[in-house]
Amino acid sequence: MGGASGARAGGAAGVRIWPVGSLLRAIADSLEARFNPVAVQGEISGFSRAASGHCYFSLKDDQGQIRCAMFRRAASLLDFAPRDGQMVELRGRLGVYDARGELQLVVESMRQAGQGSLFEQFLKLKARLEAEGLFDSSRKRPLPVMPRAIGVVTSLGAAALHDVVTALQRRAPHIPVIIYPASVQGGQAAGELREALAKAGQRNEIDVLLLVRGGGAMEDLWAFNDEQLARAIVASPMPVVSGVGHETDFTIADFCADMRAPTPTAAAELSVQPQAVWLNVLGSVLSRLQNGVDRQLQSCNQRLDMAVSRFSRPSHFVTRQQARLAAHAQDLQHATRTASVRFAGSLEALEAKFPKAVADALQQQVGRLDNAQLRLDLLNPALVLRRGYAWLTDIEGLAITNASQTHIGQAVRATLVDGEVDLTVSAPRLI
Repeated sequence: MGGASGARAGGAAGVRIWPVGSLLRAIADSLEARFNPVAVQGEISGFSRAASGHCYFSLKDDQGQIRCAMFRRAASLLDFAPRDGQMVELRGRLGVYDARGELQLVVESMRQAGQGSLFEQFLKLKARLEAEGLFDSSRKRPLPVMPRAIGVVTSLGAAALHDVVTALQRRAPHIPVIIYPASVQGGQAAGELREALAKAGQRNEIDVLLLVRGGGAMEDLWAFNDEQLARAIVASPMPVVSGVGHETDFTIADFCADMRAPTPTAAAELSVQPQAVWLNVLGSVLSRLQNGVDRQLQSCNQRLDMAVSRFSRPSHFVTRQQARLAAHAQDLQHATRTASVRFAGSLEALEAKFPKAVADALQQQVGRLDNAQLRLDLLNPALVLRRGYAWLTDIEGLAITNASQTHIGQAVRATLVDGEVDLTVSAPRLI
């Protein structure tokens, strides 16, 4: 036996003979020394998760594949759900699975291919738009209860379009569906998506817009992380429902949309009530309307029956009307007599008060006349002249009230109580 490896020499050529387990351990040691730790990129195939929480799958590309095992502790740190066909980047250690003698990669971490730089861009843009308020729930609009038409923005060749149209046809075949085609992957996709949203807003022919795409890796969904597309969603005149990828996929469009659906089919189901719901509502309204009409007809029939019963014997009706007329005539006569008596009493009272009222009024007027005469006498210029005053005017009869109005030799006229005197000014003197 030779060495720690457990190998022994033998044979004519001196070829070392290894026990299987020793050879596998030696290979594992060589892999550890030469490759580990190792990072590798490829496509997931045959993914499964055991009840223990361990995950098993193969990682492949066009040139080969390798078996992988990801134990429960590492699998619990995943932030996405791995699935077949997904491109991923793995970090781990190469080794040999002794029980089968197979090369195996024990995975210590996994992320979606290209997620490193793309995910950082995603987080930065998300933080900036969130700070601007583009994700605020207060600005998001409720979906219309009964849209006149539904718009769908997606690729004409996408499976998501078939899923959405099928769901809408099943759920609400009476509502028109209008397609606004756009690429959903590639460098030109973001621009075409923005143009489709703008076209839907300009046409104003729908009440809710579905922005949908099937699942894929982050780079496949990257068009839905475009900043200008996010702003176009916020500026859309109609509510937007985002149904991009699978339930575990999130894009900037999901956060900006008025409602986020986990899948395209779910977006279709959220956008419209099933036709059966409205048929039930119409049935309920019809039932209530019929009940109301029946009650109204019953009431009218009862009134008609009462009218027929009254007019079935016209003589009774005429007798009742004559009695009512007689009662009204008696009331009118009584009211007339009462008003006549009340008017006669009022007239007598007025006749008794009239002479005194006339005398009082006459005496009041005489008193007022005497007062007016006294005031008029007090204003009579003759009373002033009797006290020795004179009224002085020039020859034309204009009143002279100031000495400055006279001059030497001027002829003036003085009016006294019993006549007039013509005078001549000899010397005016001012006080």
